[in-house]
Amino acid sequence: MSVAAVPGRAWLSEQDCDLGAFRALVERTTDPAGYPHAASVVENVLVYEGERLRTAGDRHALRAELVRALAEGPGIVVVRAAFPEPDVVDRVTAVFEALIAEQRAAGATAGDHFAAPGANDRVWNALEKTALYDAEAFACYYANDVLALLATAWLGPGYQVTSQVNVVNPGGAGQTPHRDYHLGFLSNAVAAAYPAHVHRLSPALTLQGAVAHCAMPVESGPTLYLPYSQLYEPGYLAWRLPEFRDHFAAHHVQLPLDKGDAVFFNPALFHAAGTNRTADVRRTANLLQISSAFGRAMESVDREAVTNAVFPVLLRRKAAGASEEWLDNVIAASAEGYPFPTNLDSDPPVAGLAPPAQADLVRRALREAWHPARLREELRTAAERRES
Repeated sequence: MSVAAVPGRAWLSEQDCDLGAFRALVERTTDPAGYPHAASVVENVLVYEGERLRTAGDRHALRAELVRALAEGPGIVVVRAAFPEPDVVDRVTAVFEALIAEQRAAGATAGDHFAAPGANDRVWNALEKTALYDAEAFACYYANDVLALLATAWLGPGYQVTSQVNVVNPGGAGQTPHRDYHLGFLSNAVAAAYPAHVHRLSPALTLQGAVAHCAMPVESGPTLYLPYSQLYEPGYLAWRLPEFRDHFAAHHVQLPLDKGDAVFFNPALFHAAGTNRTADVRRTANLLQISSAFGRAMESVDREAVTNAVFPVLLRRKAAGASEEWLDNVIAASAEGYPFPTNLDSDPPVAGLAPPAQADLVRRALREAWHPARLREELRTAAERRES
């Protein structure tokens, strides 16, 4: 992770936040020559075409370019037609709407991280809820190869997907500018207690994403971004300070999106959902928090339940000729890809330095065409082995 370090500082404080140093980082121009796979640069943001990413020949070079864009470049990429099949997006949107209707009927008001509770329609843990509500829709959606490409490029294998639906209704106010998970969710006092190297490490543990589930013209308030702001090391302490918020207000960029477009960005990038100034657009986005295998996801997902729900879909799709990549993308989004933490007394490594992860068990079950009941039993047994 390339950031502007504060020389000699093992810990950071608000006194290290210098607007002049910040401006020197963010007031630059993105050179498209450094990103040969990008289709264009719009307002300093790299814009890619989904089909071009899918068909790129040198995958290693492509992943290296995407990492460079997120780490050292503008910190954000837009992928046009990342989800190219409208019916796949629409089916999951219908699930989101059903879940929101159920919440409203129950009188529940979802909290919000950076807006007033109830201002927007939120669905927390949408990944698990979607899988249990419509496993086929879940599988078709999370088989997406662009999502897998970005997640693998930034985080490597074994990543963990969580998602939260955010619907900003007509007239809905935007968010305050902020950074995100992990340190971005902490108060300045708590964040300052973590050493500087943790401030540099935190962004490498998560990939932020958002999938547009409707057309999002600028007046509907798509997310505001400040390119290159992820480079500023004291940024987790700076984003609440008035002078930095003022700079964000004056210099942010905002790109319209079409349904099926996706945005991926470094969680240290200063950003904020915009105000919906339309009279009729319910701006619906599936917000993705994709975590490194070496970190922990922001939500507690019952991946055993998700896996059991999705496995019959995997069996059917494999029998119908689905590619190995398609199947593995769904497994990566549903099953736990990392074997730890575990109880090494009852769940010791057998064929290596770690016991099999949940995802390894699912791959074996799919390879051997297990009956879903057998996988359910094996997953439960494996979970019990991990209990202390």
